Amino acid sequence: MLSHRIVGNKFALTIVAASCLVLPACSVSVKDHDNGENSKVDIETPIGGIHVDEGADVRDTGLTVYPGARQKQKTSDGDSKSANVNISSGLFGVKVVAIEYQSDDPPDKVLSFYRDQMKKYGSVLECHTDKHGGDLDVHAGDKHDESRPVSCNGDNHGNVIELKTGTNDNQHLVSVEPESKGSDFALVYIKTRGKREGSI
Repeated sequence: MLSHRIVGNKFALTIVAASCLVLPACSVSVKDHDNGENSKVDIETPIGGIHVDEGADVRDTGLTVYPGARQKQKTSDGDSKSANVNISSGLFGVKVVAIEYQSDDPPDKVLSFYRDQMKKYGSVLECHTDKHGGDLDVHAGDKHDESRPVSCNGDNHGNVIELKTGTNDNQHLVSVEPESKGSDFALVYIKTRGKREGSI
């Protein structure tokens, strides 16, 4: 299970870097900025690498930004609202790109825009949840589940709407939550691979 909530990245970068302490022959590069710039962590080991960059590019989600939407800024305690994470080893790989935005338009208009965009990736599934940026099932290395179509998690109730398309190993997701008279929304791309596949 992998969370696509985009809060707490500064803390996450610290945890990722600390994980190197238990890995052999580990090389770590950490660029953690306090002046508003994006933080980066690169960890290389003989068995694989972990790369985290707060400076995610919306083009890497395979979607475009809703017209007039604004990317959410870091919180006062330094938590970022975007991330590009790559984990790669000989056994599996996971790539997650996620960015949060705000719009003055209501959720219905945002959802309609992304339903049309996501059709190019296949059938679009609509799910409901009570958590904005809730949990995603990621099946890296699980050959039985990787290629299954995406599905809704939990009891499928709540005021947050998620649009999903693709398969468990290659999916696009848009999560939209009402906020005052407008919307908060997240664009997410997830790709995984098992041992038998190439790089992601």
